[in-house]
Amino acid sequence: MSDAFLSPHSPPEYTPPHHAPPSHATYPWQPPHAEPVRRRLPRHQPLGRHSDLRVLRTAYRRQRRVATLTALGYFTFFLVLSAFAPSFMTGEVSGGLTTGMLLGLIQVPVTCVAIAVYEYTARHTVDPIADRIRRQSALDAKREAAR
Repeated sequence: MSDAFLSPHSPPEYTPPHHAPPSHATYPWQPPHAEPVRRRLPRHQPLGRHSDLRVLRTAYRRQRRVATLTALGYFTFFLVLSAFAPSFMTGEVSGGLTTGMLLGLIQVPVTCVAIAVYEYTARHTVDPIADRIRRQSALDAKREAAR
């Protein structure tokens, strides 16, 4: 808009609202406005965005999937054979023991193997990463307390 078209009674042009706090107290009971305290950024990233957390989540996810798919995969295999291969499942192995009964009994050791795999991967993969993150967070807490 040109200044030639503005009359003394025309409204001023729109200016967007200013989001900074006012330099004076809006109400008498408010404390005076203080400048925000600027802190020095840490040299390393905070723990919440640390790549070790992604590594830990990935290791834990893999651990769960392997253990779950071991037990559920065998059980699903047993169910599929029971539904679609009844002649195979009713075949006798020895001494009156059928193939279906034998495969059902093998379900217990397979579940124990899944538990053993879960424990092994927890001790050798997931727990060391979790311990390292725990130590790092303790150091971060000590550094923050020292400030």
